[in-house]
Amino acid sequence: MSNTLIIYSTVDGQTKDICKLVQGINEGAGDSVTLASLEEAHALNLSYFDKILIGASIRYGKHRPELYQYINRHQAVLNAKKNAFFTVNVVARKPEKNTPETNPYMKKFLDLSLWKPQQLAVFAGKIDYPKYRFFDKTMIRFIMWMTKGPTDTSGTYEFTDWEQVEEFAKAFADR
Repeated sequence: MSNTLIIYSTVDGQTKDICKLVQGINEGAGDSVTLASLEEAHALNLSYFDKILIGASIRYGKHRPELYQYINRHQAVLNAKKNAFFTVNVVARKPEKNTPETNPYMKKFLDLSLWKPQQLAVFAGKIDYPKYRFFDKTMIRFIMWMTKGPTDTSGTYEFTDWEQVEEFAKAFADR
């Protein structure tokens, strides 16, 4: 049995939902799992945990700056633990951009981060137009128009491959 920490950085909640599925699978494998937002993680003692997973979403082409600050501050502890990282972005809805080797946001993360995670994954996210404020709805619609994605602002579009998430979660539970 491992003490596992799952940290999420999310804007609209899809990354947290993915982390909850990973949490359930790891608990089912016998781990004791703490789920925490990036903000909550500042108060936690990372040395208590055997395994650490961080999941982070992209908004307007970037991970949150606080994510890099947190990781860079704790990189020695992260590297000493069994660890993993995943990114969630709508670009990953495209087959040619849905792996750690082909996803531009994962590549950028690995270039900017001092931490080199042992296990990586890329998951496609979700667009929930009705939930967005006017500015976000307009900007995301424009981005989708440019990238040939869904532009009907009355709809919600889930691109996450939940089977892929389950496979990742099982592999992390086995670490």
